[in-house]
Amino acid sequence: MTARDIVLVASGDSRLPANRVCWAAQADLEATVTRTLAAMGRRVTRGHPVDPALGHGFIDGQARGIEVFRNIDRDAPLIVAVAVWQYTSHVLAGLTRHRGPILTLANWSGQWPGLVGLLNLNGSLTKAGIPYASIWSEDFTDAFARDALASWLATGTIPHDRSHARAFTDAALGAALAPDLAEGARAGAALRDRQAILGVFDEGCMGMYNAIIPDHLLHPMGLFKERLSQSALFAAMQQVPEASARRHYQWLLGRGMRFNLGSDEATDLTEHQVLEGLQMYEAAVRLAGQFGCAAIGIQYQQGLKDTCVASDLAEGLLNNPDRPPVPGADGRPLFDGRAVPHFNEVDECAGVDALLTDVVWTGLGLDPSNTLHDVRWGAPVRERGVDEFVWVFEISGAAPASHFIGGYTGATGERQPAMYFPRGGSTLKGVSRPGEIVWSRVFVEGDRLHMDIGRGGVVRLSDEETTRRWQATTSQWPIMHAVLYGVSRDQLMAKHQANHIQVVYAPDAGAALRGLARKAAMARELGIEVHLCGALEDSLDRHQPAGHR
Repeated sequence: MTARDIVLVASGDSRLPANRVCWAAQADLEATVTRTLAAMGRRVTRGHPVDPALGHGFIDGQARGIEVFRNIDRDAPLIVAVAVWQYTSHVLAGLTRHRGPILTLANWSGQWPGLVGLLNLNGSLTKAGIPYASIWSEDFTDAFARDALASWLATGTIPHDRSHARAFTDAALGAALAPDLAEGARAGAALRDRQAILGVFDEGCMGMYNAIIPDHLLHPMGLFKERLSQSALFAAMQQVPEASARRHYQWLLGRGMRFNLGSDEATDLTEHQVLEGLQMYEAAVRLAGQFGCAAIGIQYQQGLKDTCVASDLAEGLLNNPDRPPVPGADGRPLFDGRAVPHFNEVDECAGVDALLTDVVWTGLGLDPSNTLHDVRWGAPVRERGVDEFVWVFEISGAAPASHFIGGYTGATGERQPAMYFPRGGSTLKGVSRPGEIVWSRVFVEGDRLHMDIGRGGVVRLSDEETTRRWQATTSQWPIMHAVLYGVSRDQLMAKHQANHIQVVYAPDAGAALRGLARKAAMARELGIEVHLCGALEDSLDRHQPAGHR
């Protein structure tokens, strides 16, 4: 190794099947990066070998990551190359004490997906206070990526345009929204005064350091964690009779939801898996009621994946006020007429966001159904009146049927991919309906809570384009075709501090702006530093004429 060598590391999954399947994409990215930097006069060397016996070259655990970084020069320039979903915990320990310039880098692809892994890594480094630069590209032949690499090689930094974000002030929203700003502040003060509980079924899902909010940042807002165990959830599932699960199943079938069933437990979705998922749903509602939780988050991925079906069907039902009733001891439905806000993968930042959204939208008399999504991928579109960049937002769990075209009649249940979920389980799949949305993200930076918040719209694309996008990502999951008003692709990637983004619908642009104002004011009252992003007063009419929806 010479002074001009750049060390490259690759963080992967903790699940061997996923690492093996995804390795080819990672190897392609590394070859592209090595070739690109060689043309710029620099040599890339791997900081750890490919293991032929395992069939991949990922760092696949925290202990392995610490071992790898013990043998890396702490002053060397370092690239963390990301073509897959990765566990940031595998490399975070080493990165906390690395002194050389750090570059996080991803392929522009929705396949496994590297962009989601990159954004999680970036959000985690920001929370940890570790300096880094970041870049993304399809093949690193474009001027944007090559100029960024040249900047990093010369200075250890990459400048990005973040002009879409500015500090939240009352004046920025205008006098007409003053009543909503005042109402949002009152809602924040009321929450802080009465206090609320976030039910956390085991922290730290999939190495998402950025998804854990320290208690000392929650408590001043009046929010407290009830630390629950996934084993308690599994035990509670065993107390739900199959007859109860069948009632929920019939409720969904009666609403028009369809399940794509087969007979092979290893590869198909079966009725048994659906019923077990509905037992989880009822158990989660009961535990939320028992512990007085205002919102809950199920980790699922590690631990429960080897014990029972995936939690995705349960999660989507929880986030919808219109869901199968779960009777309490008095015979009345628990959380009657209300959602039980659920934060997928125990992303506590999403949990705080979901709770604030539920309060604000309920106060406005609007449907409070909201969900996080992965910022999965995106591409330009020219069809059906759309001529701009359209994001693919997807999440395996938490998306409510109220977000879909046709509601439950537009929802299907499909089996989760076996390489991630060996015991299967049903997703809650659908195409998000056209409409106005408010998007946001709570994150930790400088030992403070922050919120980015903006406006957007969901456009309706052709069946052919929707299918193409599903095939380029994960076809079993719900999909949202999102346009973020006044925020470009690269601006979002440069500023967004998480793999997840929170979305909620409003009936029109005016209602969306009122909801945004209340939510921003509520967050500020609770001590969150709020950043307004993009063109807040834009509307879907400019992005997709009504005749094409």
